[in-house]
Amino acid sequence: MKPTTRTPSRRVLTRALIATIAMSVPLLSSAADNGFPKTAGNPTVWPQPTWPLPEDPALEKRIADLIATLSVEEKVGQLVQGDIASIKPDDLRKYRLGSILAGGNSDPDGKYDATPAQWLALADAFYEASMDTSKGGHAIPVIFGIDAVHGQSNIVGATLFPHNIGLGATRNPELLRRIGEITAAETRVTGMEWAFAPTVAVPQDDRWGRSYEGYSESPEVVASYAGMMVEGLQGKPGTPQFLDGHHVISSVKHFLGDGGTLNGKDQGDTAISEAELARVHGAGYPPAIAAGAQSVMASFNSVNGEKMHGNHYLLTDVLKGRMHFGGFVVGDWNGHGQVKGCTNENCPATINAGLDMAMASDSWKGFYNSLLAAVKKGEVSQARLDDAVARILRVKFRLGLFEAGKPSQRPLGGKFAVLGAPEHRAVARQAVQESLVLLKNQGGVLPLNPKQKILVAGDGADDVGKQSGGWTLNWQGTGTKRSDFPNADSIYQGIAAQAKAAGGEATLAVDGKYKQKPDVAIVVFGEDPYAEFQGDIANLSYKPGNDSDLELIRKLKADGIPVVAVFLSGRPLWMNREINAADAFVAAWLPGSEGAGIADVILRGKDGKPQHDFKGKLSFSWPRTATQYLNNVGQAGYDPLFAFGFGLTYQDKGDLAALPEDSGISGEQGAAGVYLLRGKPAPGFSLRLENAQAHATQVTTTPTALHDDSLKVAAVDHLAQEDARRFTWSGTTGAALSLRSAEPLNLTRESNGDIQLVLQLRPEQVPAQPVTLTVGCGENCKGDVALRDSLAALKTGEWTTLGVPLKCFVSAGGDVGKVQDVRLQTTGALALSISRVGLGAGNEAAHVVKCP
Repeated sequence: MKPTTRTPSRRVLTRALIATIAMSVPLLSSAADNGFPKTAGNPTVWPQPTWPLPEDPALEKRIADLIATLSVEEKVGQLVQGDIASIKPDDLRKYRLGSILAGGNSDPDGKYDATPAQWLALADAFYEASMDTSKGGHAIPVIFGIDAVHGQSNIVGATLFPHNIGLGATRNPELLRRIGEITAAETRVTGMEWAFAPTVAVPQDDRWGRSYEGYSESPEVVASYAGMMVEGLQGKPGTPQFLDGHHVISSVKHFLGDGGTLNGKDQGDTAISEAELARVHGAGYPPAIAAGAQSVMASFNSVNGEKMHGNHYLLTDVLKGRMHFGGFVVGDWNGHGQVKGCTNENCPATINAGLDMAMASDSWKGFYNSLLAAVKKGEVSQARLDDAVARILRVKFRLGLFEAGKPSQRPLGGKFAVLGAPEHRAVARQAVQESLVLLKNQGGVLPLNPKQKILVAGDGADDVGKQSGGWTLNWQGTGTKRSDFPNADSIYQGIAAQAKAAGGEATLAVDGKYKQKPDVAIVVFGEDPYAEFQGDIANLSYKPGNDSDLELIRKLKADGIPVVAVFLSGRPLWMNREINAADAFVAAWLPGSEGAGIADVILRGKDGKPQHDFKGKLSFSWPRTATQYLNNVGQAGYDPLFAFGFGLTYQDKGDLAALPEDSGISGEQGAAGVYLLRGKPAPGFSLRLENAQAHATQVTTTPTALHDDSLKVAAVDHLAQEDARRFTWSGTTGAALSLRSAEPLNLTRESNGDIQLVLQLRPEQVPAQPVTLTVGCGENCKGDVALRDSLAALKTGEWTTLGVPLKCFVSAGGDVGKVQDVRLQTTGALALSISRVGLGAGNEAAHVVKCP
């Protein structure tokens, strides 16, 4: 872009002045509106870590000299980050943005299984665009960020480490350093220079869908890991390896209080004293800052009612001032849009609060234009703008981006053999071995003799996607297949290989059925993958309403077969019935690509002795009931079933008395984000048929019909007997199918991204007349989406999934903050079978409706 705006203040900036602006530590604010309304804040509760990078006069001159030549348009561009699903390389030639990111569901050409070479080519294209001055402007290299949260987990073939909850159980900070180094190297291979890690949340309510992203409920454990992971990712300050071509910049997240929200609600409010906020949720930041963390990511949550993306006191006065943070603050996905008075496209308040770079993922163009206007109006000062730009440039210079060349020409660019390299997988396998926590070992059933006939059962036995969890190849970690993990072993594969080598035999039977009775059974089961708010749950019950895993264990036990339960999960859950039913119970968390690490611990070696003992110790307390989700070590009344730090070894007596099987919950429980399941409304929902005259009939049995037969329903089979419903519209008059919630649903946070309403359905007859899917949100409030063409494009008589992005309803005028019902209506002759309706990520539907 040709510079168009020249300000007198820019022309007269001296090196000393710009350095002062960029490096200044603001005075602590006296404003009352800082999240602590009864006080101006108490800065003495916050530690003062030492920033390890002394001021570099030569570096500051480069920054000052460059800023002095930039137009205001170029400066504003540095403060904006766009997502690769919404921005193209050519856009950078015009808008000169400072950064791009690949969100959880954003991939080259929209393919979650894009090859490493395609990722690298995309990184090259964006870099080259940022350095192209043919349309004016200055060559400032773009920085590419990605959620490399348990390895470079977006890339096919990368090493996948256990999620943080498992790493917390290892109590091995030095292992974290090595994991950081490997993650950095594999990230550099595909062209990125910035990992959005580590998460240093201290989860206090295990219902939170991001619990597994936290190392521990203990701030001391989190603090012991934070600096080590930063050092692994970035290299050690003061050494030649610091931010060299084998390392990336880290992003310590999420500042602040993300693990303390009320009711464990993602992006909710953390109501807390300042001292407790600093002691618990701030614990990971001093060691990370002391290790030279180059970026900190602001959190979605509020603190005492004030959104963190707009919290000047905590972002500027505390983080940059009291805590001496010398990097830049980046936002989370459109998090600025949640600040009071802001939208995704317009929020100068977030920059004034201390955000240096806005993650305006799909709103980058509108945000850029509004911020540019705000700067020209003086709503954002030149000093604040220059400070943010200087912070960003300082990191880019430290990283050597101006001299690095395009990503494919850097030291590790394109060295795809580094992805999933044997030495990397060995470290991940060690992490699995050390993360396993043994909760029960009745009669010393473990370790198993590998020479036996071993049955390996359960839906997690041979599923690398399930054992890896969320943030794996896509945001939710769903919809993957075995071939997506060429450098991985499933848990079954690891057991089978060792059994075969010992002269035994391991047989896979997910459903537990066998022809020849085995000597022992290993049942691998657990939570299906999820991420962020999609994983929020109402209580700590495991799969409420679905006892299939328990029934499998009990069936095998009834056959006289010893059973070892291997439980995959992103948090401790109430599992008393399953623990009682099994002879041994292993909490395996989300181990990642190295399923063989489990075999290493539960199977004996050739000498008949354990190959590896259990080392894992609980980093989260295990609940006594399904309602004990706020019972953390050090709190008053602490009384868990298995305490923080518990974990048996082979030297311990592992017998366990029968546990109470009363969950503490009464009434039917539903899964989060599921509204219709197996053809029946979920708890809290009702299914209704409504005709054109607004006469309604609630569906409680089948078959059921409206009195005028304009709409009728019958039970049909999908995956099991009568687990779906066939709805038939006569076409003689208009009618609607309504799925109504007893309480209005707030889906605001779900609409900030690619979450969609997913219908599992089978079209049997599609009319010529319009078919409309409507979100109802109260009187004179609705959002209509035309569905007829999408239904007509599906194959008649075949089950599939159809997704409607929540954004479609928003753009149609619906208020997703108060959804009362979902209606499917037509005046035509429509026949449609439906088995499930619920929320899903962008890749969870085979067909997706395009918003108008």
